[in-house]
Amino acid sequence: MNETTMKEIEMKLWEVLNESQMEYLHQVLTQYRDDEERELFPSTLNVNQQILEQFLKSKRLEGCSESTLSYYGSTINRMLNTIHCDYREITTEVLRSYLIEFQNSSTCSRITLDNVRRNLSSFFSWLEDENYIVKNPVRRIHRVKTEKLVREVYTDEMIESMRDHCKNIRDLAIIDILSSTGMRVGELVKLNRSDIKFTERECVVSGKGSKQRRVYFDARTKLHLQEYLEKRTDTNEALFVTLLKPYNRLQISGIEIRLRRLGKQLNIPKVHPHKFRRTLATNAIDKGMPIEQVQKLLGHETIDTTLQYALVKQSNVKLSHKKYIG
Repeated sequence: MNETTMKEIEMKLWEVLNESQMEYLHQVLTQYRDDEERELFPSTLNVNQQILEQFLKSKRLEGCSESTLSYYGSTINRMLNTIHCDYREITTEVLRSYLIEFQNSSTCSRITLDNVRRNLSSFFSWLEDENYIVKNPVRRIHRVKTEKLVREVYTDEMIESMRDHCKNIRDLAIIDILSSTGMRVGELVKLNRSDIKFTERECVVSGKGSKQRRVYFDARTKLHLQEYLEKRTDTNEALFVTLLKPYNRLQISGIEIRLRRLGKQLNIPKVHPHKFRRTLATNAIDKGMPIEQVQKLLGHETIDTTLQYALVKQSNVKLSHKKYIG
């Protein structure tokens, strides 16, 4: 019994019952509704959780990282717990209402909202492919239009300033390897000493979905890495470790904190590891590197993703126009 049905019953009996009787009727109906929900909801909750677990197992088998699986799980679980109905009964209209409410309650950006929509679409597409439902209800919910922001990159002066102000060889080597390879910080912290091929100036990193690719570093990075490793006295196999005992493998948060502090000291805005990756992509395209090779270097599945990282300088657009058209 829902709220609408309760009100209809009360309206029909309003003229024949007095105030105390109406109050008692309302209590009885409310109790009946609550008992009904308690009986139905656990069953629905169990069914939804079971199907969500199956979906996550499928994604894990496809090679999705644990962080991606966690994002899928939290996004879809929140939707299921908010809507309170069996996944087979969820319609396009219900999901539209949910997304609108989600945006209003969390005041999230359009990018975040579209990420939620894509996660829900993946879930329902999988349900459709596995024949759990007839049609994906997210199919008619189109992509959320987002503003194309110009992503900031580091200038050569910024990177040199950060290098000059590093207080130890480890941090200097971190800046060098991030700026010359364009690898993800998550890939960096997984590296071991044995992964570095100094002769070829390259290493193999394990990217998203456990996909491996080869990245390359310059001569300066090679020299600073060798100096850092020669000064190490620990036996940890990790390429980068903490500065203090017991010299544990350096984590993503540790690198982010060090770079953030360095940025504050130098008044460089928004210093974080991922910005080195974007800077490398921008500089590579700016200097004429074919987009397909940049895609390979960064480990992107599609060129569209690579183009989102890259900022083509307006001055080069003008020069190209003069060269090819003007």
